Amino acid sequence: MSEQDVNSTKYSEVRSIFKYDIDIYNALYQLKTENEDDLNSIYKLIKTELIDSKKYPPVKVMKDILDIIKYNNRYTKSYLTLAKLISDDYHVTEVNNLEHISNLLFYKEYGIKLDKFRDFGEFNLKNLSIHTENTIYKAIMNNDIKAFIQFTEREGFNKDQRVLSHLYPLERKIYPFYYITGFSLLELCCYHGAVDCFKLLRTKLQSEITQICLKFSFLGRNQEIMSECLKYQKPDYECMEYAIISHNIDFVTFLMNEHQLEINLDYCIKYNNLESFLVYFDQTNDIYHCFIKSVIFNIPTICEYFLSNGASINAKNIAGETALHIAAKNNSKETVEFLISHGINIDEKDYDDGKAALHHAAGKNHKETAEVLISHGININEKDEYGQTALHHAAKNNHKLTAELLISHGININDKNIYGKTALHGAVHNNSEEMAQLLISHGININDKNIYGKTALHGAVHNNSEEMAQLLISHGININEKDKNGETALHYAAENNNKEIAEFLISHGININEKNNVGETALHYATNYNSKKAAEVLISHGIHINEKDEYGQTALHIAANNDSEEIAKLLISHGANINDKDQDGRTALHIAANNDSEEIAKLLISHGALKLNVKNIF
Repeated sequence: MSEQDVNSTKYSEVRSIFKYDIDIYNALYQLKTENEDDLNSIYKLIKTELIDSKKYPPVKVMKDILDIIKYNNRYTKSYLTLAKLISDDYHVTEVNNLEHISNLLFYKEYGIKLDKFRDFGEFNLKNLSIHTENTIYKAIMNNDIKAFIQFTEREGFNKDQRVLSHLYPLERKIYPFYYITGFSLLELCCYHGAVDCFKLLRTKLQSEITQICLKFSFLGRNQEIMSECLKYQKPDYECMEYAIISHNIDFVTFLMNEHQLEINLDYCIKYNNLESFLVYFDQTNDIYHCFIKSVIFNIPTICEYFLSNGASINAKNIAGETALHIAAKNNSKETVEFLISHGINIDEKDYDDGKAALHHAAGKNHKETAEVLISHGININEKDEYGQTALHHAAKNNHKLTAELLISHGININDKNIYGKTALHGAVHNNSEEMAQLLISHGININDKNIYGKTALHGAVHNNSEEMAQLLISHGININEKDKNGETALHYAAENNNKEIAEFLISHGININEKNNVGETALHYATNYNSKKAAEVLISHGIHINEKDEYGQTALHIAANNDSEEIAKLLISHGANINDKDQDGRTALHIAANNDSEEIAKLLISHGALKLNVKNIF
């Protein structure tokens, strides 16, 4: 396993161009120091070559560093230190989509919660202190064979013990068994490259080599352990993932050449392994695939290299995405500028949803990239195949900054998608009050309806969002507007049994007795959905309790039909006419009897229901 396995001429040529990027990320993933001077030296390289050179924003580099922790947890403190240096120098206090464990560890160390959207209470993070002194796990981490032997000789030692800890790569989808039971001592030896402890477990305790052992051996980087694991387990695509994470090109080429495992470019990008990416290109010469994927690294010179070697600027992947789509999704601003300057079709749409680059940028809240696209003349009002503009995408994802940018550049704020929804409908659907306020303040038609006749108020009440309903009503939305079924917002509140919203709507003047297309009032709805609290509110505010729908049925008929004894009692106690007949001449008692609803029938009879022509169910 050596670089001789790679075509030396082309590979060496390309590698030399991107030497600093490759070497810095290799150093980060293979970090083996806690020395302050060493860390400062690494940080100077990061600062000079990655951040100050404008290759990567500081927030990305911070996230990259912190996300490495679970793959090299022995040096957790070193990664936290490097991240803190960036945070201090570049005033970074927020990093989104951070690994839960990294977010928590940084908070514990420095009192700064980087990912504001992660609630620590949501996650039951296991065994974060297993590497403290005088634990067997600390002995394994340091390959301290003397201490390890002492643990194995203690009374009650269990060679088959397992530990579940979020300090290790624990993915439910990949390792469902390990997510429940944790990792064995031998697997942890492989992770840490603890060869002496590994040998003892194998020779004296006959611990089993598992597929996880082999995967972890790529992280531990101990050749002796890896060779032993390969005798018992066959490498698979997950091993290639771990080889890529290791940033050891020998491991990657070994799996590629000896076990015919293909390098996954998405893993190369996810784990910042440009070197493995270039090896893939060297071996496959797949210039179009590599060109489109390469933009995620946000190093324009990589794109330039592929273009100079024959890549087409407008090449598409299987989803119909050009390099510009990919760059926009990943906020690769410099690369977006580079691609546009080299003549890429700025308005090109992908195959899946018909999205242009601006849709992708808006959907991800990449304001800077969106600004570049707009400044170079992209059609700001372009719609995807669902009729959504970039503003729809920004609004439904609550991306206020990008929405403000789009509005400031004159996007049609009232444009509708194929379902007749404006951006306001999207903001309401996702309960984005701030976004709704922004759109309203810039003149969006607050009373616009979708193809089902629903206004934003219908959406707010359907979502049980009283605050959103208050916002819309305070800005003058038509409170009595009906949808295509003739339903007002009050019908929706009754269906949801939302007492508070029903009360609020009534207090703001909604027509309490309004009927839908089949003559049903909100009380019919409350009864049909067994919404007792909503029914109580409606009755207390004087709704016509004996109102009939087009079939001649009152709410009491519906209660009898649904066997809703509590609602029936409520209606009767407030004066519902027990002997009212529907258009077929049936009273509530007829319906109860026909449904064999004995309790409802008894209730009705006890309150004076007439038993004329009613079958005997007693």
